[in-house]
Amino acid sequence: MTHHSGPFSNSLLPSMVLAGTEPMNLDSLWSRLPTAPLLFVTVALLWGGSFVAIERGVESWPPLLFAGLRYALAGLLVLVIARLRHTQLAVRSRDDWLAVAVTGVFVIFAHHALLYIGQETVPGAVASALIALSPIVTVLLAPLVVGDDRLTPVALVGVVVGFLGAVTIAGPGGGGDPHGIALIAGATVAFALGSLLLRRVEPTLSLAGMQGWGMLLGAGLLLVGSRGLGEPLAVPHSPVALATLAYLVVGPGVIAFLLYFRLLATVGPSRANLVGYLEPVAATGLAVILLGYEPTPETLAGFVLVGVGFELVDGRRVRGLARTLAGRVRASVA
Repeated sequence: MTHHSGPFSNSLLPSMVLAGTEPMNLDSLWSRLPTAPLLFVTVALLWGGSFVAIERGVESWPPLLFAGLRYALAGLLVLVIARLRHTQLAVRSRDDWLAVAVTGVFVIFAHHALLYIGQETVPGAVASALIALSPIVTVLLAPLVVGDDRLTPVALVGVVVGFLGAVTIAGPGGGGDPHGIALIAGATVAFALGSLLLRRVEPTLSLAGMQGWGMLLGAGLLLVGSRGLGEPLAVPHSPVALATLAYLVVGPGVIAFLLYFRLLATVGPSRANLVGYLEPVAATGLAVILLGYEPTPETLAGFVLVGVGFELVDGRRVRGLARTLAGRVRASVA
């Protein structure tokens, strides 16, 4: 899959005047900050917070209706913002259509249908740890789907350890309903499969266009699924229900997406994707602070095993990213 530059450009960034100084471009100020670490933390908090918002939201919303409305609104906003930035949104080639279809069917519809239904009985922190297994599942499925990425012995051990962590979380003391855990595990597989299938296409469509159209396609499928399951169409009017929808649309759906573009331009796509490793940490911290969540010892042990699995599967990239971020922080304070 080809990666495209984000929507930020120097021509869109205004200059500003500081008292007693010459005009300074905003990029100059931005470059003085530890940009990459700030972006990583912000995106992780926004995306990690989505699990907490879903947990509260499905207490009031029918799950598929909730997910469908979220991605219908987020998709429209992403496309509008991309259009204002003159991003290429036309779906032209066969690979463009395939990329939108894979995004809509696997990454949006299947992944979120299973996740939202699963989170009716599984805490957001536990769900985030299970979803964070996606890179491990991807490594396991890659030889079957794309025919490369041979599984090394160390990576195989990482896969086993990661799944042991998932089993520990799913156990009697792990804090989640087994049926809900199974659904979220299915959501993890759907996301990993979609990610691998996207490697097999070379779309000319921009990343914003692929995401925006994919969100709308996935939203349509989610809303059809909602009707198929007989979910009520009534929209809950409680402040919490509306706040969770608004947060999911604007926070993870739009703001984090645009910040992720900046992160791509700052550290590159390979390292930017590692933000997913921080999401369980963010989700757990927010759940403890906002919902009073108390992880069980079994859940914490499962989190540790999942983290060890990450290190064995993708430790080189994780350590490389850590060195990059540390270097940027040191440079910003020098």
